[in-house]
Amino acid sequence: MFLPLLGLLFFSCGEKVVEKPENLIPKDKMVNILYDLSILKASKSSYRNMMDEVGIETMDFLYKKYQIDSAQLSQSNLYYASLPLEYQAIYEEIEAILKEKHAALEETTQNRNDSIAKTRKVDLDSIKRPSTTKTGDSINAPKT
Repeated sequence: MFLPLLGLLFFSCGEKVVEKPENLIPKDKMVNILYDLSILKASKSSYRNMMDEVGIETMDFLYKKYQIDSAQLSQSNLYYASLPLEYQAIYEEIEAILKEKHAALEETTQNRNDSIAKTRKVDLDSIKRPSTTKTGDSINAPKT
């Protein structure tokens, strides 16, 4: 009794829960879309007023940029989500891109800060300080 149930469970897990849509967004494009979505959502939460003033609608922007529609994105996302390992790989790739961009931003910020500090040091060094050594006393200087 236990063995047939185990076999049924094994074969049912191998079945695709969601059929592959005809207009499936390729994995690499899906990574880019979800990456952009994460950046736009973070921006919207930090700069809501500015994005509203400019009129940026997150989803409309993505649909236009990637030439997709909401149904295609929804079906593709559902399909990839039905394949846990594939979906995990997509999000791991997004995470790697975010880490790479973060490291590049940190490096740029550090270089800018180093440049500013160096400029300030040069500016301070170039200010002439009054000399403390006497080269001559104009009051007691010999008259010629």
